[in-house]
Formats: sequence, C-alpha cells, structure tokens
Amino acid sequence: MQIPLQITYRDMDPSDAVSANIREKAQKIEHFADITSCRVTVEAPHKHHHKGRLFVVKIDITVPGEEIVVTRSPDQHHAHEDIYVAIRDAFNAAKRQLEDYIRRRRGQVKHHESAVQESLSE
Repeated sequence: MQIPLQITYRDMDPSDAVSANIREKAQKIEHFADITSCRVTVEAPHKHHHKGRLFVVKIDITVPGEEIVVTRSPDQHHAHEDIYVAIRDAFNAAKRQLEDYIRRRRGQVKHHESAVQESLSE
C-alpha cells in the first residue's frame, strides 16, 4: 500500500484489538491487487442502546483507475451486533469486488449469452 491504512472510529472508542483485526484483513486483501490506499470506518450508530448495538463498517479502497467502496449496514444483519462479524463481512465483500476488478483489468469478464448470440448473428 502506498498510503498507510487509515482506521476511523465513529460514536465509539478506538480498540487496539479491533484495529489489529482490521490490519490483518487489510494485509490479506493487499495480495489481490495493487492497492494505493485503504480507509476503514467503523461506526456504532444508535449510541443510546446498550444491548443490540449494530456496527457499520465502510471500506474505501483505491486501486489504479478505480475506487472500490464497500459498506456493510446492519439493517437486516443482526449478526453485526458483533463487531468482528461486521468487519469480516465487509472485507469479504471487498475481496469479491477486488477479484471482479482484477478480472475486468485482465479482460476476463464473462459475457451474457444473449450478447454472444447477437454478435454471432451479425
């Protein structure tokens, strides 16, 4: 990574354990593409709740020619009451988007069958 990993906490106190988990996952996805920068925001909205607090994780990755943004909102995912599950899900989604980015860069994008048939009939 050309720019160091940036981790931001909103509506919650920073945690060394959470930061270490984020750094570990960021290092793993760094192997997929030439990542220029990675910014991770961890937010705990609904500050007034003591139980059932749902976490929102946003990952903003910059790669050559593109920016990949992943947001994992807790709307229907009560599993995101666990901050580590929310982080895992966000990084898994980022990994899938990076894989798609790499396929597009290599020209390995799948074409829909109807598009192939149209080009054959011309």
